[in-house]
Amino acid sequence: MSTLLEVSGVSVSFDGFRAINNLSFRIADAELRAVIGPNGAGKTTFMDIITGKTRPDEGRVIWGEKSVSLLRMSEAAIAQAGIGRKFQKPTVFEDQTVQENLLMALKNTRGWLGVLFYRPNPEDLDRVAELAEEIGLKDALRRKSGELSHGQKQWLEIGMLLAQEPRLLLVDEPAAGMTPQEREHTTDLLVQAARTRAVVVVEHDMEFVRRLNCKVTVLHEGSVLAEGSLDHVTSNQDVIDVYLGR
Repeated sequence: MSTLLEVSGVSVSFDGFRAINNLSFRIADAELRAVIGPNGAGKTTFMDIITGKTRPDEGRVIWGEKSVSLLRMSEAAIAQAGIGRKFQKPTVFEDQTVQENLLMALKNTRGWLGVLFYRPNPEDLDRVAELAEEIGLKDALRRKSGELSHGQKQWLEIGMLLAQEPRLLLVDEPAAGMTPQEREHTTDLLVQAARTRAVVVVEHDMEFVRRLNCKVTVLHEGSVLAEGSLDHVTSNQDVIDVYLGR
């Protein structure tokens, strides 16, 4: 599998505190990866660097077949290049229906004016129906998003990101606040999404990570401490000392 994203030798400091310290990370096209680590390990900063929100002091972040440097691109250009990010708290348009939220997110609508006067064509409606099926909200298309449960809002937001057809999806703590059934569906959703794109899941919940059944990267003090299957990393003495022993 070809490498989709390569982060190498990246460091960044804030007011003398080294949040990311000579970090190297790579992910292939169509790969699912979990990123774990204690609070302050650099997980959020790592995602901020990939999405252009934070500029590192040194290192390289290389993207795609043409080996483009993401460090020269704006946040908007990075998103257009195919990197989507889902934050911990869902941000959906609560007064709009599920269908309207998904239509707004489709890749072909451009600019707010375009969104305001946009009339969906049959292909758009078909695509939205497909997405709704994929995220488990097929029967909720006409419901206002504000009426959805916490878990359903999370799925809708994942669906809105998938509507933009990203090649890499960064997802922050998707299992937080979900019921066991919702978590199970979220696992299936992310595993399914990773069949056609790279998906990086930052998560604290070990049970959830185990269900993802993928390679795990452990961050500590801004560097990669261990990498491998969950069983492999959780039996690593360094990981036990800094993370699991707490």
